[in-house]
Amino acid sequence: MNAVSNIAIRFRPGSKGLDAIRVLAVDDSPVVRSVYRKLVSQEPDMVLAGSAGSAEEALVLLDTVEADVILLDLEMPGMGGMDAIPRIIAKSAPARILVVSSLSVKGADHTLAALSLGAADTLAKPRPGEFDKNYRETLLRRIRLLGRVAKRVRVRSSAPLPAILRRQDTCAPEVIAIGASTGGIHAIGQFLGALPASVTLPILITQHLPPTFSGALARQLHAASGREVLVAENRQKLMPGKIILAPGNAHLTLVVGPDGEPVVRLDRHPVANGCMPSVDRMFSTCAQVLGNKVLAVVLSGMGRDGMLGAACIVEKGGSVFAQDAESSAVWGMPGAVAAAGLAAGVMPPEQIAMRAAASVSRT
Repeated sequence: MNAVSNIAIRFRPGSKGLDAIRVLAVDDSPVVRSVYRKLVSQEPDMVLAGSAGSAEEALVLLDTVEADVILLDLEMPGMGGMDAIPRIIAKSAPARILVVSSLSVKGADHTLAALSLGAADTLAKPRPGEFDKNYRETLLRRIRLLGRVAKRVRVRSSAPLPAILRRQDTCAPEVIAIGASTGGIHAIGQFLGALPASVTLPILITQHLPPTFSGALARQLHAASGREVLVAENRQKLMPGKIILAPGNAHLTLVVGPDGEPVVRLDRHPVANGCMPSVDRMFSTCAQVLGNKVLAVVLSGMGRDGMLGAACIVEKGGSVFAQDAESSAVWGMPGAVAAAGLAAGVMPPEQIAMRAAASVSRT
């Protein structure tokens, strides 16, 4: 009998039915796996599909178990969770990985590394005595969100298609503006990695993250793109080939500078959707300052941030592209843009990069 069969709990629909969210727990601690088992079993819409004490065991288990959400620890003997993320994604798609690890507490670099490899979300593992009602509710809420996304992608027919794709603007853009949230770091990396070096437009990025993550994210994006990445500051000018990243505590907006050229202004006023930084604010000010010379990209993310700003860009004659449901960790933000009929294309990030490159080369 192999090691996996000793720890696997096979999914049986039972009274919960086939629509239950199937959770796979991967953690080297038997205590943690027991906690997950108890937590999931008490929920009417969830079932434990299996549990594994290492990444290697999880990969073997995925040969016979189908999961919607994988709870993954990073610190484990052997391969470890970080190195396993790409292999788990390849074997379990469209399952979503939720990293639950103490490394998420120790620093932004570990969290961003996991997200850049394709984890859909991260959550710090609670310290002793901190697994309280609020933490349980947070964990269950994230499992439900990611599980529903995975199920929608699995059946595909339930993912709404945009009624009409807009015709792409024929004016060559002068800036690329990217907005993203949950699952966005991986998608941004895919976009930048596929964007040819010959595309030297300034790139503006708003990614929903805490302020303490800004420096680490800038390093991650530099590694993914080879381009210089600057955290936004007041009065910064847009520079060819450089990326300006919104800090976590301010909106990245554009205004017209004293010389008539666009410059950055950090805005900390609250917005209606509660996001800080806000994709809507970045997009809308780009439209105000640059008119139809904006190419906007809306990548994976929860909620609808970016839709109103995308409408401003379209109204001024610019173009908007949205990530497709199949490649999104969460098809909230791009889905809202697609459903509103604002997108000139709905596709994976790498294909959006190719469309962006073609727009720049247009004469």
